Amino acid sequence: MAYPQPVADDWRVRVELPSEESRGAFSRLLGHELSPEGEVLARALEGRHLAVSGQGGSLFVYADTSGQAEAAHALIRSELRHQGLGAAESAVEHWLAGEERWDNEPAGDGWEAEALEHGYAPWEVRVTCDSHTGAEELAGRLETEGFEPVRRWRHLIVGTTTREDADALAARLDGEVEAGGAVVWDEANDAGLVRPLVFFG
Repeated sequence: MAYPQPVADDWRVRVELPSEESRGAFSRLLGHELSPEGEVLARALEGRHLAVSGQGGSLFVYADTSGQAEAAHALIRSELRHQGLGAAESAVEHWLAGEERWDNEPAGDGWEAEALEHGYAPWEVRVTCDSHTGAEELAGRLETEGFEPVRRWRHLIVGTTTREDADALAARLDGEVEAGGAVVWDEANDAGLVRPLVFFG
């Protein structure tokens, strides 16, 4: 069966929950146990196929239109209230294709571009492998994909130019996304000291 294909744009709802565990539990509830109010709100999205993903405590719901995203946001806020869960932040965001960023993020000529100009990756994915050999093998695979991973024993640090690339890589590798070289560069400029330690767990 073919689904209707509207002109697609990129919108998302971003919800910041306290932890990865709370985000996972809330995602499962959204998929199976809506409240009566949630069932009513979900009707506005009938026939739509909104993608849901997450990283750490961040929950993302992707939509084609602002209307779909706003309806999804209303549903999520309703379910958060029903479950007695607090979110540190929730927002509807729009992808700015020409600038390769979400509209709530700094403009491309801001800190990310400055970090790149100074030779640092603005975002990093940090991965801990099960073994030294596994880390070596993963680093080799990533190098063939064009990445330049830094390996320290079982730990890898992989730089990316955008948050979206970092999120995608972290999801694939079960890693954690952090602001990368930009933070180091800011520290070097602001404090005259580059901190050499990168923490894993």
